[in-house]
Amino acid sequence: MKFNILKYYYKIFDNKKYLRLKQLNAIQKTVEEFEYKYKSYLYEIENKIKNKKEITFLHSGHLGDLIYALPVIKELAKNHECHFYIQANKKMLLEYYKHPAGYVFIDDRMLNLFLPLMKKQKFIHKVEKYNNQKIDINFDIFRELPVNIHFNSPRWYFHIAGIQVDLAEPYLDVEPHDIIKNKIVIHRTFRHRNQFINYKFLQNYNNLIFIGTKDEYEDLKKDVKNLEIYDCKDYLDMARVIKSCKFFIGNQSVAYPMAEALKVPRILEAEPSFPVVQPIGKNAYDFYYQPHFEKWCKLLNDKN
Repeated sequence: MKFNILKYYYKIFDNKKYLRLKQLNAIQKTVEEFEYKYKSYLYEIENKIKNKKEITFLHSGHLGDLIYALPVIKELAKNHECHFYIQANKKMLLEYYKHPAGYVFIDDRMLNLFLPLMKKQKFIHKVEKYNNQKIDINFDIFRELPVNIHFNSPRWYFHIAGIQVDLAEPYLDVEPHDIIKNKIVIHRTFRHRNQFINYKFLQNYNNLIFIGTKDEYEDLKKDVKNLEIYDCKDYLDMARVIKSCKFFIGNQSVAYPMAEALKVPRILEAEPSFPVVQPIGKNAYDFYYQPHFEKWCKLLNDKN
């Protein structure tokens, strides 16, 4: 009651105090929400990690988000048996232009294409589609916690599991591709694009190969006439192409997280409005502006 009276008084007579009071009230609401919904759950996770030998994880995607959860799982796998369950067909609250799964994070088709890659990771004891299995750590709560998630994506899971990992080390393992080698590999979705840049200068480069959808390929080929496409049979196949690349270029979608996890030479098309991905480690660059995009491509092309 007192707050409401002060709020309306300051709104009329002292706008600076009104804005400060409004800010403090918003902060207090996040504290109350955390105390009521999440604090005890995070303590439960701590106890499970301390006392259990088998840990089960749940995630519903996006696919890139699943990959960014792997550093925590890999670290816990050093002294736990880790089971990773992936939920399909969970509806998204936001609409993404030309999202391959429509209005869900992952559909069954995408999950079936993704599972072969996860099953190759030796530190995961079991990976399956989620079907009401008992879960110890629900990674999906990063979307609900009362904090701003505009920080590096793998760290979302650090703050759920209470695990800190050296992100300069690889956290995905695949064999190199049998045939496609030493290519400049590109993946650019319709989502998470940088409005300040274009790819036209890549027409001056050789051995370009695109690994996304046909629509994405045809859109980029308008600017890069010498671009070729490789139709990956699944995401394991895609990861193996990336593993074998001369260097990789991509925006914030499933392929860039693979390149980041594999630690191949890579360039990220950073998205100004949603900066939740940052390259970490050697031979890793990002850009917001055209001169730097061209600079990093020349550097990696000459170097590799």
